[in-house]
Amino acid sequence: MLQFPAAPAAHLAVGSHLAVNPLDASSLLAAFGTLGIAMVLFAETGLLVGFFLPGDSLLFTAGLLCVPGATTGPQLHLWQVLPAALVGALAGAQVGYLIGRRGGRALLGRTKRKSLLEGVERAEELLARYGHGKAIVLARFIPIVRTVLNPLCGVLEVPVRSFTVWQVAGGAVWTVGVVLAGYGLGSSIPGIDQYLLPIIGLVVVVSVLPIVLELFRARTARRHGGDV
Repeated sequence: MLQFPAAPAAHLAVGSHLAVNPLDASSLLAAFGTLGIAMVLFAETGLLVGFFLPGDSLLFTAGLLCVPGATTGPQLHLWQVLPAALVGALAGAQVGYLIGRRGGRALLGRTKRKSLLEGVERAEELLARYGHGKAIVLARFIPIVRTVLNPLCGVLEVPVRSFTVWQVAGGAVWTVGVVLAGYGLGSSIPGIDQYLLPIIGLVVVVSVLPIVLELFRARTARRHGGDV
């Protein structure tokens, strides 16, 4: 005897995948789970097309979802999340470096997206101001800049060994730190599920704050230079 109710269930399953919002950390985690963490971080840190992906909020939300019963979202596990985050972030950065090394500056100059072009300028400023090591570590915490700095290091022919050491150090601090911050907050605040959206919004604001401050600083410097 045919069981017709099975068809709508399959339809809903397909529809849920089609409705994934790549800008929403919760949607990505619900759809792809731990694998989605590695995929998103690889794309964001290694491929220029991934500059819009929510790396910071994804890591933080993943940490929250590792706390049993803290939220109504999918249940994740630290022993899976941390390796996935590390593999995605470290492999992505190394691939981005190789792309820059082989593709050259023309690859970055080909884009017409204003946000990416501004990210290139900021990445170059970081390298000039702090040197390779500190700039590579700091870039992990700045959206867009962490996307373009890796290929830019390849373009500028930063030594492979130096780049690898610092990107591994920065990637480990960034991924593990943000995941554990989410996990710690979820463990210490009962009923954090009702505050999830405001908290993720705060994480996004904090992550883009360095860009806003740097743009303000650069505009102020240009204004003063024009007055002189």
